[in-house]
Amino acid sequence: MSQQIEFVGRSGARYRYTRLDEDRFLPPAGANYVIAQRDGESHTIIMAGETDNLSGRIWRSDLEVARDRFGDVEVLTRLNVKSAVRREELADMVGSYHPPMNPREDGSGGAVGASAAP
Repeated sequence: MSQQIEFVGRSGARYRYTRLDEDRFLPPAGANYVIAQRDGESHTIIMAGETDNLSGRIWRSDLEVARDRFGDVEVLTRLNVKSAVRREELADMVGSYHPPMNPREDGSGGAVGASAAP
């Protein structure tokens, strides 16, 4: 079984994500995802997103931008079928970590250097 990485949202809710193997079959299911840099056992979230079809690989273009800007990054996913749940989790994660590739409420980018433990 793949190692799970736990992140804590602004609300205090805990979310467990699993590393995505880009070359394996991906389910056509809804999911939240984060693009993160790994530093030992900790992760810095570069971007958080959600999709209604993980196999559609909508995250791929964001991953390429993140690699260009931040170097070695990986995608972590968490399956969530209901779109309302995905959107709430996305807002909770962005509110906690302020990923630099996600827009902030004021329209600017997030703070560089957000960590996996708020």
